[in-house]
Amino acid sequence: MPLFGRRTAEQRERRKRREWGLVAPPRLEADGGDPRLPAVREAARSGDWARLRGLLAPAAAAGAAPGGACPWTDDLSRLADELMEVPGAEEWLARAVAADPKDPLARLALGARQVGWAWEARSRRKAKYVSREQFEVFHGRLREAEDHLYEAAQLVPEWVAPWYFLLPAGRGLEVGQEVAERRMEAVTARFPHHLPAHRAHLQQVCAKWGGSHEKMHGFARTAMLAAPEGSPLGELVALAQLEQWYEEPAGDDERYLNRPEVAEQLHEAWSRSLGHPDFRPFPGWTLTGNTFAMTFAMAGRKDAAVAAFRMLNGAVTRSPWNHLRGGGEDPVGVFTQWQARMLR
Repeated sequence: MPLFGRRTAEQRERRKRREWGLVAPPRLEADGGDPRLPAVREAARSGDWARLRGLLAPAAAAGAAPGGACPWTDDLSRLADELMEVPGAEEWLARAVAADPKDPLARLALGARQVGWAWEARSRRKAKYVSREQFEVFHGRLREAEDHLYEAAQLVPEWVAPWYFLLPAGRGLEVGQEVAERRMEAVTARFPHHLPAHRAHLQQVCAKWGGSHEKMHGFARTAMLAAPEGSPLGELVALAQLEQWYEEPAGDDERYLNRPEVAEQLHEAWSRSLGHPDFRPFPGWTLTGNTFAMTFAMAGRKDAAVAAFRMLNGAVTRSPWNHLRGGGEDPVGVFTQWQARMLR
């Protein structure tokens, strides 16, 4: 027992965790509770097209319907997303397309992987640090990806997935706001509240990609209000606040998130989404929860941040913590530090 009954900082934190119902230790949650995702990655890494196609086919049969247990994206987009970051998959997927050029699944899979492959060539650095040679490779791969995605869209017009992947492809090719808007309209015509597509389009309308802070915040709020209460699209408001925070000059960034109007917008977004009685967890919802937790914590809104941390109960996603110092290498550690700070 501590001298004179004083509690150590660690003991106080444990007590606070118990009071708030934070039972589980922080751990990285990569797949959002969907066991199909690691199976897709494994099939892609092994170059097993028959197995991968077997995993994608049921999702394709569902078309643009909400993805099983997830009402906020279609299954095909969710599964094909996993192909974007599988090194080398573009080589054997190209052979699958060559073997059957009219197979829309092969076209979609290759297009999705080529989008990820292209962004690997560009790197995550700002444009001024990317070489001309990198940009040439980047744009070449994106043009190939677009060819396959448009072919998939023509073969199966009701699919939303090709249009979803055309969003980041178009952003990289700098197709402009008007073309990007038409692509987003193609998504929402098939799936009005497609959360991953809305995240992708939010990037398109932010200042660094030819939009503006005003357009970005307007898009986020409009999308949130258009969705049913209890939807996760309130996350877009938090993402927009983080995007503007990234762009604020050094020294002004913390003051930006502490503005009363920013806090008001964040609280409204939380109350319409994860904080609403109609919200129901779905595969991948923890990314939304982590976005709110980090944004509230950085804005100094302790009660709201703790509510988000309590809801997550230790489930950590790599984003958005990878945007903070140390978060790219250790998102769990950064999450843990901020959670502890909010419990003090």
